[in-house]
Amino acid sequence: MTATVQTDQTNRWKTSAELAWRIRRHAIDMVNRAKTSHIGSIFSISDIVAVLYDSILSIDPLNPSDPARDRFVLSKGHAGCALYAALAEMQFFSTDELKKYCINGSLLSGHISHKGIPGIELSTGSLGHGLSVATGMALSAKKCKASHRAFVLMSDGECDEGSNWEAFLFAAHHRLDNLVAIVDYNKLQSLCSVDDTLRLEPLREKLVAFNWAVEEIDGHNHPALARRLSRVPFETGKPSLLIAHTTKGRGVSFMENSVLWHYRTPQADEYAAAVAELEKARPRS
Repeated sequence: MTATVQTDQTNRWKTSAELAWRIRRHAIDMVNRAKTSHIGSIFSISDIVAVLYDSILSIDPLNPSDPARDRFVLSKGHAGCALYAALAEMQFFSTDELKKYCINGSLLSGHISHKGIPGIELSTGSLGHGLSVATGMALSAKKCKASHRAFVLMSDGECDEGSNWEAFLFAAHHRLDNLVAIVDYNKLQSLCSVDDTLRLEPLREKLVAFNWAVEEIDGHNHPALARRLSRVPFETGKPSLLIAHTTKGRGVSFMENSVLWHYRTPQADEYAAAVAELEKARPRS
């Protein structure tokens, strides 16, 4: 069984900001309908995902297995709604599939799954594996003299995992300048802040010491994201890492910077209030 392909091209967004809005709007419905969680994490990465799919990644919905495609790994698999929604909007499959999210028999599981879903490279959810796999993808491309790139979007909390630091060492050692890592740095983990769980700072200095080319950015600034990501590698011969400073729950005021919305399901009045805020903020073409 595979997801249904969508061929209607008449409803395409006009800007990455509109795509980000659509991702959030789909996601709030998906999480509400399925009574699942992680809406704060989903909203945190929606702008980054929108910019990647709007203008950065070299991909083709009509040929999702093209060997020349860029590879994108969403390492923070619990925010999979954002990627499912982006792929549906990109017409890798029908937006109708999003209504089946997390129901029995659906291909769209709560943590991202690649099984039967075009456009998804890797099933994730057990944090700390995405960077290692993307590093392998980049190394393979180098050895095959291929031109495609590997992008990975990570959470700040998963930087607690030792496997990531092995990958940071490995990628720099092999000079994988076709590898781009983005850290969604929203400063909150599942139960409390990053600082209270396991402090990452000074994050930039640590990664520079690991011989990565590192830049920092507002992870909700679309023009800045597009400019930075369109000129990777940041430095020839080094893997690139973008520290994206974001707000958990971005787009709905009562969800922003609140650890509550890592696991809480928006229902009833909360769902209605969130939808009202999103509708009010919808970009106008």
